[in-house]
Amino acid sequence: MQTKILRPLAIAGTLSLALFFPGSAMAQGGSESFQTTLEPLNDSGGSGQASLQFNGDQATVTVSYSGLAETFQDGPFPHAQHIHIAGKGQCPDQSFDENGDGVVDTPEGQPAYGEIGTSLTTEGDTGADSGLAVERFPGGPNANYERTFELNQESAESVRNGTGVIVVHGLDPSTLSDEAANAKSPLDDSLPLAATAPALCGALSASQMGATPEGGADTGGGSTAGIENEWLFGLGGLALAGAAGAGALALRRRESGEQS
Repeated sequence: MQTKILRPLAIAGTLSLALFFPGSAMAQGGSESFQTTLEPLNDSGGSGQASLQFNGDQATVTVSYSGLAETFQDGPFPHAQHIHIAGKGQCPDQSFDENGDGVVDTPEGQPAYGEIGTSLTTEGDTGADSGLAVERFPGGPNANYERTFELNQESAESVRNGTGVIVVHGLDPSTLSDEAANAKSPLDDSLPLAATAPALCGALSASQMGATPEGGADTGGGSTAGIENEWLFGLGGLALAGAAGAGALALRRRESGEQS
């Protein structure tokens, strides 16, 4: 008889824990997400957003931007984009312009955002060696990029420890000083400085939620309504456990009185 009493109590206790901590099982197998807002560098006039989500050994990277340089040599302006790593996890300001030409070029910005860890190409290799593969990067003033691939260990570690930075390159030469507009790229002297200078930058940080909440608690909109319901379920589970425990205790006392 005692075994029969304890089983419902154990079941109720298990239910209460599961209901009170509804996300505990999902947290063990969930993915990791990082995101950033892309801010303009070198007065590029652009803006954008970027995110990175780990799923096992795969990473899905999305980059969207607008307002960047439009054309280059009668074609869409190529905008090389990378995950920079092993720096300070920051974006440089204009004080990083060491030679005073009005442009923070890629090497000048490296103390802040680090070296290239991953090239966010549209196809093929994603390693640092593809950093200047301009034909395999998005082109034109606007882009919506998404690609899933295996992220190399160095880049993955840098993103997770807070030193992963998304940088999009390519400036409109007409907006630069004469010195900068006529300068060669310090990365490849076959390209102009404008082609490789950074235009957008954002340091990746861990996402706190899967989606931004919408609506208030009083309307039941967004994620707050679900959280309220989870707490209610949790309290209900505790009440169930308490009721089962009280019932079991009363039954034990009754049986003890009958036997004495």
